[in-house]
Amino acid sequence: MERVTGIRWYAALRSCFPILTWLPRYNLTWLKMDLIAGLTVGLTAVPQALAYAEVAGLPVQYGLYSAFMGGFIYCIFGTSKDITLGPTAIMSLLCSAYIGGDPVFAVVLTLLCGVIQAGMALLRLGFLLDFISYPVIKGFTCAAAVTIGFGQVKNILGLKEIPQQFFLQVYYTFHKIPEARVGDVILGLCCLFFLVVLMLMKNSLGSSEDDAPLLVRSARRLVWSLATIRNALVVIAATGVAYSVEATGHHFFSLTGKTAKGLPPFKAPPLSETEANGTVITFSDITKDLGGGLAVIPLMGVLESIAIAKAFGSKNNYRIDANQELFAIGLTNIMGSFVSAYPVTGSFGRTAVNSQTGVCSPAGGIVTGVIVLLSLAFLMPLFFYIPKASLAAVIICAVSPMIDFRVPVQLWRVKRLDLLPFLVTFVVSFWEVQYGIVGGVVVSGFMLLYTVARPKVKVSDHGVLLLELDSGLSFPVTEHLSRLVYKHALHASPPRCLVLDCSHVSSIDFTVVHELTELLKQFELNGVSMIFAGLKPSVLKVLLTADLPGFRHTDRVDEALQLLTSINHYDPLF
Repeated sequence: MERVTGIRWYAALRSCFPILTWLPRYNLTWLKMDLIAGLTVGLTAVPQALAYAEVAGLPVQYGLYSAFMGGFIYCIFGTSKDITLGPTAIMSLLCSAYIGGDPVFAVVLTLLCGVIQAGMALLRLGFLLDFISYPVIKGFTCAAAVTIGFGQVKNILGLKEIPQQFFLQVYYTFHKIPEARVGDVILGLCCLFFLVVLMLMKNSLGSSEDDAPLLVRSARRLVWSLATIRNALVVIAATGVAYSVEATGHHFFSLTGKTAKGLPPFKAPPLSETEANGTVITFSDITKDLGGGLAVIPLMGVLESIAIAKAFGSKNNYRIDANQELFAIGLTNIMGSFVSAYPVTGSFGRTAVNSQTGVCSPAGGIVTGVIVLLSLAFLMPLFFYIPKASLAAVIICAVSPMIDFRVPVQLWRVKRLDLLPFLVTFVVSFWEVQYGIVGGVVVSGFMLLYTVARPKVKVSDHGVLLLELDSGLSFPVTEHLSRLVYKHALHASPPRCLVLDCSHVSSIDFTVVHELTELLKQFELNGVSMIFAGLKPSVLKVLLTADLPGFRHTDRVDEALQLLTSINHYDPLF
């Protein structure tokens, strides 16, 4: 008995701390692969974190503040070996709409986002994500990619004072093209060119055959590795060029500028803010200003991360625990708020790099976190010379794969009506990203409710009338069902007997039972009969308990049809 209890306790402990499932099997081979993967992802994460902070409207160091905590927390609580948590393009764009470039608002949002996500995990509310449909997700990601990508054009051109709102951004970007800085344009286009070339090289090498000579395979592996860390290579090269030019006293490029030095202090997140004029913004004021972001950002963060974890779990033959993932993300955000991070989620690009380089466990995230911490500790002064055009090129190349032109075509071929939530989300997201998501979810919800309220009902004549229901009976269906029964049976001349095929009905509620009671009374008053066929035991039990007047049922539809065609329709028994 004690042994069984001990096993149960250990199983419960492993479900709470997934690290216990893989740590006892850890070996030197895994350590080697995790070191390589963690280092590769770290060299990708540093330049991306700097760039995504720009998207969020924050100083670049906040991107690095957000990029290391996930590796340590997720290693203990995460269930996917591949996923990496940190700042992403979409999360940065969402945050920019709520924090207004204020680091205090960003940190408070991170704390509240983590509390909400962890609370959802403890209450097992992960199922709420099921109500965000694929067309809504794709419409949002496509619009976000366009918004983020175009938002970086101003940095490629070296333009200043461009509004954040998308349509105004488009207008003023084109309006101010004559003010473009030649140095930024040339450097930005060169960075884009090299990033695209390296990305194409990596994609082409991904399909190389393994039977090539050893020297050729080694060369391919080297090129593939360099292409994988292309962001770091391009940013380092651009920084070197900018530093050399600045050293000569010329200012050809728009630079990142002054950044905070060293590691962020580990301290409780600020719950209020004092402005320069002495005005105190309280915690309640901050939460009011964050508004809908407290719903949109936690949900989208979890959705993005779990979708990535499921995709790579399926690809690499392991399963994840969605609620445990939800808890890991929430705890990462809570702890991140203590080091001035803004909200994080799973990154598809960095997770793909992690998987492709052969990571064996979540411990690879620790190596990535260490790389980011070392960058904060020793490289911050050098980040002053990073050209904004190079970071813009990194962002544009990172978000461009998110624009998938095949999605509308696939939706058109499979179910054209699904284009509606996709288009609503896509179009409205250019106005305000959060409104696009809400609009798409509302449209998808109405479409779902319509299918529940108006199920397909096949009406056929077999001497007596047969109504075949293709789904469950719930309260929105009652009016529709009554209308069909009255139209085809009770209001017919003369009134018709009816067989109601319920073989596909697995549930029923009180509103439907009440309506069926009224219908049976009307059949009795009109001297005709209604028989239920194919009732499942759970539904039959409810109807028998309700004691419906004149209730009759058979196991099969053909039995009900034979019974009604062989009896006197005006028999008072029916």
